Amino acid sequence: WRDSAGYPMIKPPWGTLSAIDLNTGQYRWRIPLGEHPELAPKGMSLTGAEQYGGPIVTAGGLVFIAATQDEKFRAFDKSTGQLLWETTLPAAGYGTPSTYSVGGKQYVVIAAGGGKLGTRSGDTYVAFALP
Repeated sequence: WRDSAGYPMIKPPWGTLSAIDLNTGQYRWRIPLGEHPELAPKGMSLTGAEQYGGPIVTAGGLVFIAATQDEKFRAFDKSTGQLLWETTLPAAGYGTPSTYSVGGKQYVVIAAGGGKLGTRSGDTYVAFALP
């Protein structure tokens, strides 16, 4: 269900990233994920956004996820949910990222294919080297 402007008909956040303690079932943290940048000037930031795609977690405690209409790829601290890094992709990344290693260097790759939720389509894979 959407309103006349095309936004979800429930109050924000419209999408979250959550860490759940599987031993207790309790949230460790829960944050809005994604934005509708056109709403920020109207005082509506951190709205969250509808998501397609999931996160990965590295052995070093980083959570990587794209999944949102705002075409961002983000890294969070696994323990706290703090945003550590973000970048804009050539198109939205609705697939789950992957990680691999070459010559002792670790990389994270995401498919920036877009094409859902009114976002532009793309045909790019973007890889990032981890420090």
